[in-house]
Amino acid sequence: MEKIKRQPAPIEQIIRQRKQKARDFTNSGINPYPAKYALDKNNADIQKEFIYLEKEQVADVKVKAAGRVMTYRNMGKAAFLDIRDGFAKIQIYVRADKIGEDQYELFKNAVDTSDIIAVEGVPFRTKTNELSVMVEKWTMLTKALRPLPEKWHGLKDTETRYRQRYLDLIANSEVKDIFVKRSMVISAVRHKLEELGFIEVETPVLQSLAGGANARPFITHHNALDIDLFLRIAPELFLKRLVVGGMDRVFEIGRNFRNEGIDKNHNPEFTMLELYQAYADYNDMMDVSEVLIKTAAKKIGSTINLEFKRAKMFDLIKEYTGLDLFSYIESGKMFEQVKHLNLDLPENASDEKTLDRLFNEKVVPNLKNPTFVMDYPAVYSPLSKVKFDQPEIAERFELYINGMEIGNAYSELNDPELQKIRFAQQMEAKKKGDEEVMPYDEDFIFALEQGLPPTGGLGIGIDRLVMILTGVESIREVIMFPAMRPE
Repeated sequence: MEKIKRQPAPIEQIIRQRKQKARDFTNSGINPYPAKYALDKNNADIQKEFIYLEKEQVADVKVKAAGRVMTYRNMGKAAFLDIRDGFAKIQIYVRADKIGEDQYELFKNAVDTSDIIAVEGVPFRTKTNELSVMVEKWTMLTKALRPLPEKWHGLKDTETRYRQRYLDLIANSEVKDIFVKRSMVISAVRHKLEELGFIEVETPVLQSLAGGANARPFITHHNALDIDLFLRIAPELFLKRLVVGGMDRVFEIGRNFRNEGIDKNHNPEFTMLELYQAYADYNDMMDVSEVLIKTAAKKIGSTINLEFKRAKMFDLIKEYTGLDLFSYIESGKMFEQVKHLNLDLPENASDEKTLDRLFNEKVVPNLKNPTFVMDYPAVYSPLSKVKFDQPEIAERFELYINGMEIGNAYSELNDPELQKIRFAQQMEAKKKGDEEVMPYDEDFIFALEQGLPPTGGLGIGIDRLVMILTGVESIREVIMFPAMRPE
């Protein structure tokens, strides 16, 4: 006779059963959701403390352990379970003759995978040499109403992983490791900057002008003032105001928002480090970049190649395309020079768009090792100081690692008259349809007229830096809750 395969119970039925179990606890005078449980150590501490135990050896002290039930192997009058807290997994062994028949029956009927429980007992090693806890007492801490998803171990579906990050963290231990390393990177950067004499500050996230970068902003409305406001695209102009005010070394690590597309390198909400140092230039910012990135890499044990090199933008273009394009900046003839390369561009593409596409397609993929790409066209760098003996070139660099832009920096423009001209040029570009240009910021000009000392400024994308140092290929892997289309 053919064996009939049992079909799993539908999720609605499982939830009803678990809700009833929670009510049964309550009706018997037991709180299935207690407020607190005192632990002396976490599961990783227990693993370390009793590493000395040999096969079948039993410790002479008791411990408390707690965590989510990940696996449950019932063997009649005994059961092995794996429970995991935020630090490690540990095996527990529950036997009827140890906790009593009544308590064992309650345990067997009440505890399911995904529940969070606590146990007290004696550590020992099994015949298979696995450290375990022989349970003498147990406590329900959280009755989970939903089971772990089918095939939860190694959950792969990216929609589920990003949309329900809590399931991703339960199912994939390496995911938590990435976010722990992210925290360590931010901490290492912050402490190194403090060592270098920088002061951490906070600037407005809601701004009346979306300045500091070329990007399309998100717009909101303040009801009390009856004005439109913008989520900041960059903190740059506010941080430079602080340098004007005498705060010579300032930095901010915070969220920026840009109303742009989503891909493996872009999320509309992202984390940036921006810093400004008085009496410094973009060469100093290269030095600071190297120190910060090497410090962060060392903190998390990253083995990525961090041999930095410096190269000029137009030298790199010539190296990888054979074209000498320097003399074609803002000539209106850039497209004619590159059209044989079959770039995905319309024939009326501006010189700026043409140069940007050429560089991204033909040069950037070759920049695997850390490279400071220096000396951009001044006309495309409205907040940067120009070279005194070569005014067509800005003292600006972008840092690329493994074919991805990580940072951007300038010798900051501190000539208020020239800044006025640059802002006016941006306004002309806006009239021609460019929606990503910077607005004319009168108050920032007023601040520059008070006198901004020679200043170097640097921005580093924290999300992208973590991607590089942890070896992941999508920004969604390093942002806890990336932007998603609503279901």
